Amino acid sequence: MVRYRVRGGNALRGTAFIQGAKNAVLPMIGAALLAAKGRTVLRNVPIIEDVRRAVELAQSVGAHVELHEAERTLVIDASRLTSAVLPAEIARRFRGSVLFTPALMHRLGEAIVEGVGGCNLGSRNLDFHYLGYKRLGAIVDEGETVIHVKASGLTGATLYLDTPSHTGTENLIMAASLANGVTVIENAALEPEVLDVIEMLTKMGARITGGGTGFITVEGVDELHGVEHTVMPDRLDAGVFAMAAALTGGELSLVGTGLDLGVVRYKLEQMGVDFARQGAVLHVKCDRPLRPINIITDTYPGFATDLQSPMMTVAALADGVSYIHERIFDGRFALAGELNKMGARIEVDGSRAVVRGRTPLTGTMVTAHDLRSGIALVLAGLAATGETVIESGYLIDRGHAYLADRMRALGADITREISGP
Repeated sequence: MVRYRVRGGNALRGTAFIQGAKNAVLPMIGAALLAAKGRTVLRNVPIIEDVRRAVELAQSVGAHVELHEAERTLVIDASRLTSAVLPAEIARRFRGSVLFTPALMHRLGEAIVEGVGGCNLGSRNLDFHYLGYKRLGAIVDEGETVIHVKASGLTGATLYLDTPSHTGTENLIMAASLANGVTVIENAALEPEVLDVIEMLTKMGARITGGGTGFITVEGVDELHGVEHTVMPDRLDAGVFAMAAALTGGELSLVGTGLDLGVVRYKLEQMGVDFARQGAVLHVKCDRPLRPINIITDTYPGFATDLQSPMMTVAALADGVSYIHERIFDGRFALAGELNKMGARIEVDGSRAVVRGRTPLTGTMVTAHDLRSGIALVLAGLAATGETVIESGYLIDRGHAYLADRMRALGADITREISGP
């Protein structure tokens, strides 16, 4: 059991080093398994729980993987894969296990995903991954607890994504990279993380065009090889630290090569947060009362749903009424009840929330319902009076590396505790 204790009242100041992107490195680990020759070296790897699970999963199918934590580097030798089974004990805890299926299909002729049933498939929005595989010629047998994908050889096809999912786009690009012929993916995701994965696959020998246009063409090749690649910085991690500066009245310098917050920056600027680019460093400062905001989440380049929860915390501390419309995931508003325990005034009606600020927050016992609500509660604790204890802190560890250490270095009073067996 992991919990975080946060005692508020300290303005965060100093230099925050932004980790590598979670949403880029996980598909990159899956992509590395496509290489039958050479070793892949990934740099700027975030040391988070999802990466640890991905390493376990890669090892379980026979890859030799070394995670060098101090150097934030992964070395992957996938020249010999021995098992097509993604075991339930890991797959249940790691949704990114679906990113390993293209490599297993191509390298071993099949992929067996345990612990994922049909009733979960729709709710987890993974059905279009498998529908895409079928279009490429795979046979998908969906059982109650196991999904079995067989592929004696995939053939290029035209694929259309109902929603531009970044995971779905990455998965289908990987599957198409070693298929026979040309694959066209329409309504593809536009996220920078997708472009980073495409850059890595291109280094490996893949032939991919159209990244960032929503219309991607993949010309299949016979083989891919190991490469060295540096993972881009994590926009979500950067957004959280920018918000931490905003709600504590602090001043931070965010270090991450090519860091770009996009619409999140513009919304924070509307609230009164100052940003200044200083070469490779993004400077964030807030020394005035926060103004209310309206947010509608959308696929990239819209406002990221993953930052909606942290932004709800910021809105609770703004002077006035903010309105949030969640268009991507209907489960994002579980945070509202936890913030209300701390004194916030948030009303939820379906996919819309009204946040009435400014309300003083008071520390209490709260629970992280998912990764993003967990980090939002950490932010709330930074601004609250007294002590905030966040249960289910493991969920936070899934996406933010050494969070307590990094925030303490900036002046936060935060500790991470482990209890139980």
